[in-house]
This record gives sequence, structure tokens and C-alpha cells, in this order.
Amino acid sequence: MNILLISLTNLVSGNILYTAHVLAFGTAAVLCFVMLTRTSRIDDPEIRRGLVALLLTSGGWASAHVAFLVMPTVELKLLFYYVGLVIGLSAVGPWLYFCSAYTGRSLHREPVFRRLAVGVFLLIVAVKLTNPLHQFYFQAELVTTPFQYLAVQSHLLHWLVMGLTYVLASIGYFMLLELLWEVGHDTKPFVGLVGVTGLPVILDITALTTPGLINITYEPIGVAAFAVGVFFVFLEDFQTIRVAGESDDPVIVLDAEHRVRDYNTQARELFPALESGARLSEVVPEVTTALNTDESVVELSRESSPRYYQVSANPFTTDKSQLGEAITLTDITEREQYRAELERQNERLEQFASMVSHDLRSPLTVAAGHLEFARQEYDSEDLEATKNALTRMEALIEDLLGLARQGQPIDETDQVSLSAVTHQCWEVVDTSEATLTVDSDLTFMADPARLQQLLENLFRNAIDHGGDDVRIRVGALADQPGFYIADDGPGIPDEEKDDVFGSGYSTDADGTGFGLAIVSEIVDAHDWQIHLTDSADGGARFEVTGVEISE
Repeated sequence: MNILLISLTNLVSGNILYTAHVLAFGTAAVLCFVMLTRTSRIDDPEIRRGLVALLLTSGGWASAHVAFLVMPTVELKLLFYYVGLVIGLSAVGPWLYFCSAYTGRSLHREPVFRRLAVGVFLLIVAVKLTNPLHQFYFQAELVTTPFQYLAVQSHLLHWLVMGLTYVLASIGYFMLLELLWEVGHDTKPFVGLVGVTGLPVILDITALTTPGLINITYEPIGVAAFAVGVFFVFLEDFQTIRVAGESDDPVIVLDAEHRVRDYNTQARELFPALESGARLSEVVPEVTTALNTDESVVELSRESSPRYYQVSANPFTTDKSQLGEAITLTDITEREQYRAELERQNERLEQFASMVSHDLRSPLTVAAGHLEFARQEYDSEDLEATKNALTRMEALIEDLLGLARQGQPIDETDQVSLSAVTHQCWEVVDTSEATLTVDSDLTFMADPARLQQLLENLFRNAIDHGGDDVRIRVGALADQPGFYIADDGPGIPDEEKDDVFGSGYSTDADGTGFGLAIVSEIVDAHDWQIHLTDSADGGARFEVTGVEISE
């Protein structure tokens, strides 16, 4: 009676233990495969590819162990054990691929590393599959207690290969930990997951001495738990960690309620008050203020001199719902210093030009008055030459003032009509017998006064070089936003086309050489571009591109 009771008890406990093992490996497999349906939430194709492969191999390894346990014959059990050995080893590749892609490295794309990985994989697979010949990897024996299964005794090569796989896996751990440290993310969950992968080794060793565990490898459970854990722990933080870690600029990641969710090392050094969970406006109000201004520039006093940062906000998602935004601060100190210096130079230039204009025009006016009195008494060629010289000096002063002022930055623009401005300019230019044709109209944004100066200078240039009867055509460009001014004059030689916009260039002995230089300054102030080519009539054609078309 006692023997029967003991046998029945052993049978029940064996069935429970058998069921527990099948459920453990089966649950690991199911979880991996279920997680596959959620990987579509990951935007980056390389990261998604790596995690999908990791979940597939982990789930496949666990599934092979389920089949190993439930198969009725020794041959089938061995077959699925070998299948598990191959799939389990292949899980290392996707893990390293995922880590490399996730941390922004390019190791997974390098042909050398990929060929090396395939070579090592095939070599180890060959060692595993030839185990029946050398028995150096494992030895299997059919046992009946606590239930009937194929007990696996691991040998030296198994432990060597396991050591190699853990070394390779640790490279991936290092990649992720480095990124987490750089971003300032909490590493405790990840360290806990790493510990999960080590538990199967403890189970393997315990199974040698404890009857409660059967003598097979338990790595599939640990690897599957790790793969699922990586997915759960990092899926919500995929975008935040990568967004903060992949930039060399300070980055602050906010959630949908504008609370600080993550930040990288650069941001923490810039703003020591940063704290996860705090509202951005409370810990770094200067950034919030900058985001609400048009220039979006924040000035921070650091060490001996202030630093300037361009603040930009970029929303991001991990699925179809918005999770928050990444605040990036780009150091533009050199640009701001250059802009401030340029403004100071422009102010000095404006003051200098006004001073020159006043101080030169006064004596010129006096000289011109005395010259008129002298010409009334004397008729001399020398006096006529003096008058021409004074007239030229007056023209030079006007053009120098125009050159100094036309290059100033443009604060506001208005909608203008090319046709309307062209006709206005034509009325104020001494056109003599020249003719104007407007081929087509164009509506765009510009500073009307400076645009008028540009057109007047180009008209005068065409008349000065093309003659009093020159024909001028104006119209919109057909292939890009912009307009042209063309004439049928003698044109400009190819070897001189690169010099025409320089100060002092002129082929007219009476010209100041600043007309086209002023045109160039006006174009630059608008952030346009101007190109000189030949017109269809053989003259010069100036094409202005990059204009902002208005509806």
C-alpha cells in the first residue's frame, strides 16, 4: 500500500513538474511571438528589424525546447534539441544588430563584421551538429524520473560556446549602458534585465544537484525573458532615449504635458536644475521663454562670456499618438557674435557715410557756387573740366551712400508687382529714346524701395552701355521663381562677367563703377541670387532668383 502511494505521489509530482517545464518554455515562446505584433510601433527600420529577429529567435528557441519535452521518441527529442542549439546561437546576431542600430552605431552595416559573424556562427553550428561524432558538446540519456525525458549532460564545448555568447552579448550590454549613461537615463531596469539572462546558468548548475529541476539547458527562458523585457522596458522610451542620445547638442525630451521626461549629458551640464518629472517652465524658464519668441534664442551666462543657443522643438511619436517633443539647443554663439559685430560695423558705416556726405557736400556746394560765378566772367575749358569733376564727385557721393545703405538687413517686406514697380522706375530714369517691354508679370515679396533702386540701376546700366535707343525687356523667369532684365546692347564679355558686381567696375569713363555693386548688395539683403548671362538679342541679361512668390 505504501509503495503504491509513493508511486502515485511520484507520478503526480512528476506530471506537475513536467507541466511546469512545458508551461515555462511555452509561455516564454508565446510572449516573444505576441510582442512581434507590437514592433510596428518602432519607426526606425533597422531597430525594428533587429528586435523582430531577436524576438523570433528567442521564441523559436523556447518553442524548440517545448517540442524537445513533448516529443514521444528519443530521435525526435534529439532533433528538436539540435534545432534549439542552432536557433539559440543565432539569437546573438540579432541582439548585437539591435544594439548597434539602437545606439546609432554602424557596426551592423559593416561587411567585415557581418562576414565574421556568419563565419563564427557556421563554425559553431558545425561543432554542435557533429556532436554525435565527438561527444564533446553534450551527452543525452533517457531517464524516467521525475518524468520521462532526455537528460542532457553539457560538456566542455558547451560551456566554452556559452562563455563566448555571453562575451558577445556583453558587447551589446555595453553599447546600451553607454547610451543610457550618456542620456542620463535610469539604468536600474536594464541592469535587472541583464541579471535575468544570468539566471538560466544558475538553473543549469542547480539542475545537476537538485531533483526539482531536470537536467537540460534553461537559457531559452532567460533569453526570451530578456528579449521581452527589453521590449517592455524600452518601447516607451525608444524615441526619448535615442532622440536625446544621438545628438551632440543639449536635448531635453518632454512628455505631452510639457514635463521633463529625459535629457542628455550636455543638457544636464547646461542646466543643472533639470529633473525628470518637473515642468520645463519651472526648472529652465529661459528655454520656455525662448520657445515663445520669434527668434527662439536664449542667452546664457557661462564662465567669462555669454553663450547663445537656438532653441527648437520637434514633436515625436512612437505610434499614432503624440508622446511629446524634443527640445534641442544649438550653440550659435559665433553666429550671434558675428551678427552683433556686423550690426556694429553697419552702424559705424552708416555714421561714416552720413558724415562723409555732409562734410563733402558742404564744400562741394561752395565750390560749385564759386564755379558758377567764375564761369559768368570767364569762358574757359578749365572751368568746364572743373564742373565735370565736381559733378562726378557728387555722383560718387550718392553711389557710396547707396552702397553703404542698400546692404543693410531687410526687416520687413511687402507684396509687390514686378510690372507696377518696373513702370514706376522707368518714369524716374532718364530713358532718352530707350524702349521698355514687360513680357510677363510676377507678384512676390520684397522691400519696394530697394527693389526700385535695383531696377533703376539696371536700367541706367543698360542705357549707359547700350546707347540711348537700347531696348529693355523685363519679365518673370519660366523655370524658377524670379525675374530678368535683358537688353539688346553690346553685352558683357565672358571674361568680365565675374567682375561686374565688384565696386569700381565700369567700362564707362564717366561712370562711378558702383551701380552694379549696389544691385548686388540689394540682392544679398533680400537673400536672393543674381546671375549674368547673354540675352536672346545679344545684350546682357540679369536673372534674379530665389524670390518668395506670393499668391
